[in-house]
Amino acid sequence: MIHVTIIEDERRIREGLAVLIGGTEGYACAGAYRSMEDALAQAWSNPPDVALVDIRLPGISGIEGLRVLRERYPRVVLLMLTVFEDDESIFAALCAGARGYLLKKTPPARLLECIRDAAAGGASMSPEIALRVIQLFRDLRPPANAPHDLTPHEVRLLRLLVEGHSYKSAAAALGVAVSTINFHIQNIYGKLQVHSKSEAVAKALRQRLLD
Repeated sequence: MIHVTIIEDERRIREGLAVLIGGTEGYACAGAYRSMEDALAQAWSNPPDVALVDIRLPGISGIEGLRVLRERYPRVVLLMLTVFEDDESIFAALCAGARGYLLKKTPPARLLECIRDAAAGGASMSPEIALRVIQLFRDLRPPANAPHDLTPHEVRLLRLLVEGHSYKSAAAALGVAVSTINFHIQNIYGKLQVHSKSEAVAKALRQRLLD
């Protein structure tokens, strides 16, 4: 039996997932929450096997919540279930601890299969997402011997971005204003020769800038 918790703010989708999971043999709905705050307020004495998490949630976002869930319940498999297909959302979710990234248009039978695969130790992605990840790494092949000269503060900020922080949460973690974060972000982009947060994260991972 695979126990699944759902964190989704849209009632129709949340209730539909609960019915699908709870009504399928071999699966059980362990809880359904409309926000990350509601989910985190519960003490999961018997943590689920898998948590399906939306990205765009009211209050704490799904990506920010992943880090908390991963810390509190390291054995729970975290899967994003979202409509967002952009590179930044994909990389932020995977870097924050998601084992998989699924689109809400995934057919029910395939969704259940992905949940089972993830619970068994696999990494589940919608085909469109897997192709985007592959293409992004191909496009971000770094130039040889590119100098970066990142300052210690910029390295700390880049590490937070890799961990899935937003600019706002990174500012809170570093004790600075969001405007200061924006200033340093532009410096990082220039030094890494990138133009977006997702490209900066990808380059940091590929070149092991944070090892």
